[in-house]
Amino acid sequence: MSRKVLPLTLDRLAELSAPCRSCLFWELDPVRRDRVPPAERAAVKEAWVSEVLREWGSCGRVAVVDDRVVGYLIYVPARFAPGAESFPTAPVSEDAVLLTTVWLEPAYAGGGLGRMLVQGMARDLILRGGVKAVEAFGDVGPLSGLNGSRCAAPAEFLAHVGFKTHRAHPTAPRLRMELSSAITWRDAALEKVLGVVRPRRHVPHPAPARRTH
Repeated sequence: MSRKVLPLTLDRLAELSAPCRSCLFWELDPVRRDRVPPAERAAVKEAWVSEVLREWGSCGRVAVVDDRVVGYLIYVPARFAPGAESFPTAPVSEDAVLLTTVWLEPAYAGGGLGRMLVQGMARDLILRGGVKAVEAFGDVGPLSGLNGSRCAAPAEFLAHVGFKTHRAHPTAPRLRMELSSAITWRDAALEKVLGVVRPRRHVPHPAPARRTH
C-alpha cells in the first residue's frame, strides 16, 4: 500500500468525499455563512482555498493512499478564518498560524496518516520560515455537549501529535505546537532539503612519503 502526503490543490480538494468538503465554518462568519445556499457551498469553499493559495501560499496537505485522496488538513493565518472568532479561547497568537480542519476517512483513522499530515504541515512551515508555531482549537468530545458542532479537531488527537494546551477551557481549549520542536533534526529527509546535514569531516590526505636515496 502506497501512502504519501502532498500539498493541497484545488484538484485534490475536488477529490475529497469529506463532509467538510462544503463546510464553511472557518471560512465565513456566521452571518455570511447562513446566507450561502447549500448547493453553492462547495464552490465558495474552492474560491476561499484559491484566494488563500494566491495571497498566502500553500495552506494544506492531503493524505493519498494508492493514488486516492483519503484525508486532508488546512492551516492559515487567522485573518483567513473569521469562523475562529466564535471560540471562547480566541484569538490565535500573533506568531502562529491556525490549524483549522483535520479529516480522514474513517477506514484510515488510527493508522498514522493524521500524524503524517501534521508533519507535512510542519515541514512546509519550517521551510517557508516566518512562522513560530501552529495553534488549534480542540474538541474535547461528546461530554462537552458541543462535540462536532464547531468543526474542531479532537483535542486528544492534537495532544497525541505534539500540541500542548496553551489556554485551557472545558469545551474549547486552544492548543499550540512550537515548530522548533515539531520535527527532530534526525529526520534525514528534512535535513537534506534544508541543507543542514552536517558536512563530512575533512580528513587530510597523508603527505607523500619522502624518498630516500
